[in-house]
Amino acid sequence: MNHTSSVAAPQRSAPVSPGPTAADGPASRFSKASAAAVLVCWLLVVFDGYDLIVYGTVQYSLISETGWGLSKATAGTIGSMAFVGMMIGAIFAGRMADSWGRRRTILGCAIVFSVFTILCAFAPSAPVFGALRLLAGIGLGGLVPSANALVAELVPTKWRSTIATLMMSGVPIGGSIAALVGIQLIPAFGWESMFLVAVLALLVVVPLGLKYLPETLAPATSAEKAARKGRTLKEPAGFSSLLRAPYLGISMLFAVATIATLFAWYGLGTWLPNLMQLAGYNLGSALTFALALNLGAVAGSVLTAWAGTRFGPIPTAIAAAAVAAGALVVLVTGPSVTVVYLMLVLAGVGTHGTQCLIIAAVASHYPGHLRGTALGWALGTGRIGAVAAPQIGGLLLAAGLGVNSNFLAFAGAAAIAAVLLVVVGLKLKSKISIPQGASNV
Repeated sequence: MNHTSSVAAPQRSAPVSPGPTAADGPASRFSKASAAAVLVCWLLVVFDGYDLIVYGTVQYSLISETGWGLSKATAGTIGSMAFVGMMIGAIFAGRMADSWGRRRTILGCAIVFSVFTILCAFAPSAPVFGALRLLAGIGLGGLVPSANALVAELVPTKWRSTIATLMMSGVPIGGSIAALVGIQLIPAFGWESMFLVAVLALLVVVPLGLKYLPETLAPATSAEKAARKGRTLKEPAGFSSLLRAPYLGISMLFAVATIATLFAWYGLGTWLPNLMQLAGYNLGSALTFALALNLGAVAGSVLTAWAGTRFGPIPTAIAAAAVAAGALVVLVTGPSVTVVYLMLVLAGVGTHGTQCLIIAAVASHYPGHLRGTALGWALGTGRIGAVAAPQIGGLLLAAGLGVNSNFLAFAGAAAIAAVLLVVVGLKLKSKISIPQGASNV
């Protein structure tokens, strides 16, 4: 689809050289200014990943040490609160980024998740803690689609899929940092210290964002606004555009595939340390299993970035989801510790790699005026899976079905994602739902 919009220029207050030349067209070259902006976005995604995984590292402590009276089921409910907030944040921030600007939305989301994550350390009760996690989740959910929309407009087309996938490596890197930091901080300073780490995002990364992030959507002048009102042909933006021809079918498929993928990824991220402790491992060992999962996800980001560029994001995502499903099924058989580590690495490669590739596909297959909204739609509705996973994991354990029931549930979700992505691939190949001129899958 050939889409022409107003020329994009960096926000005047940002001392950054120009990024892309149009909201629908990325930069013709990857400049130093663009690289600096992408790096800042990546650092923010690292903290996003840390804040997402940190609950899994402290969950056992919250149940056993706080006196809040948490059961496995209620702990799962609290774990879901951040994902409820993420669903809200992703849906609305993507639309805000398309309307108000990427830079402003990214920085606002970063401040929100940092402040409310820090306040979690001082929560006096489970309801307050859950409310703070929900509010932090709004910022967490809004950051990723906004940052991906900005990055897609700062890099050349040939690098868009690769950079989008590599940038999302920040999520498991943040999760790996949470696991490593937790091994040291929790025994020494208590679970509260894990949430105080967010001070670094507020005091270091947000100021870097103020300095280096450009604005890629140019503000409309009065003349442009008047001209738009007089146009016969308009390019509508917003969710209504995603949910009608020619985008309806593909938008729904991307959303449901993301639901299944995030169910598997965040289910593992939330419950894995607790599951391994229930299986008889101590806290340090349980957190090293979580580290293996997240390091696998980091490796998956790099591997799938290469494979997605070579074979296309959708075919690679199908393979990644299938690998994740197979690895989680192997865990049910009670393998040796070495095999457990290997399967968790593969599960990390598969689950997170699939999500990265879905993001890359969405970023490549919608025009600029819909890109942030499309990313927000896929990631926002996908949070239904992230919300459901902690609760279902807790309910399965509370019902006495054991640790393996969780692994089977997450394996099933990965398998469903693989099937849905096959349908996505077939639909994109038929070129029914995507206008001619979009990037190839």
